[in-house]
Amino acid sequence: MLEQETAREWVLEAAKELFYNRGIQAVGMDAVRNGSGVSLKRLYQMFPSKETLVLEYLRQRDSQWRRALADHVDAQATPEDGIVAVFDWLYQWFSEPDYRGCAFINSFGELGAISAEIAEQARHHKKAFHDYLTGLVKASGRPAELADQLALLAEGAITTAAISGTPEPAHQARDAARLLMRASGQCVRADSALTR
Repeated sequence: MLEQETAREWVLEAAKELFYNRGIQAVGMDAVRNGSGVSLKRLYQMFPSKETLVLEYLRQRDSQWRRALADHVDAQATPEDGIVAVFDWLYQWFSEPDYRGCAFINSFGELGAISAEIAEQARHHKKAFHDYLTGLVKASGRPAELADQLALLAEGAITTAAISGTPEPAHQARDAARLLMRASGQCVRADSALTR
């Protein structure tokens, strides 16, 4: 059983690197076999189709990505600091030498029109990220619609950084997020003053 788990890890590690760096459609199962060192027969026993492998790659990436973000943000002292830390974490991610944008946007662009399950996995990831931002916004006592605005800033930064090849969109989005937080904080104070 341990050998089976190890082989599965090798396959997923190879798939993660190949799919993210080259694109899903450009990578065949032969390339995954070569990258993992697992025989093609065994590979198909674990993943009966390329789509099942892609879906597992995306599920694993979703879990790892969200855990890494939460670990960084949860270390902050206040909810406001946590919101700003989202964009600082994005800057670190964008600075990685192999940054190629969002795996979910990329997979949706490649296969979303032909695979309902892959499209759904991309939607799930984006909704989970939005829900996470919503939790941070609620904890900060700001209006719920701020989460929508922060999500747009983050998603725009993710795409712009991939296209431009620089991590700076994260800092630009962080600065815009601070302005939005300041404006929403003033609205909250004004609303509470009116209700007194």
